[in-house]
Amino acid sequence: MNPATHLAIAADSVRDFNHSSRSTSDGWQYPGNAYDALGNLSRLVGMLPQALEQSVVPVSATHSAGRLVIDGGGDPDAALRYLRDALAKAVQAAAELTEAVHRMHNESSPMGLDIRGLPEFEDDEPHRG
Repeated sequence: MNPATHLAIAADSVRDFNHSSRSTSDGWQYPGNAYDALGNLSRLVGMLPQALEQSVVPVSATHSAGRLVIDGGGDPDAALRYLRDALAKAVQAAAELTEAVHRMHNESSPMGLDIRGLPEFEDDEPHRG
């Protein structure tokens, strides 16, 4: 499997999450479920900067070998500079996203469900006062 295929699988998994999390259901109804999801998202977005940088490795290697061509006869050096500039901006944006999602994860940590008065959470024994 080539590296780009792994990213396709990750994208499909995020799409599956988006479809399955539209409404609450068993396994997706309590604040702890959101906490778990945000923890996984935090981990995922935390890996984006490295993935972004490594995604352009084939372009850089081809350029270093003097074999990079640009459609329409464009300048390979200029094209690589533009790509690297876009990469730097994407890495910065990913770092900011990582910080924001990590904060969401932390903020959701103390959240829970008030089970008082919910029959499905009551003990089989009568409460003693």
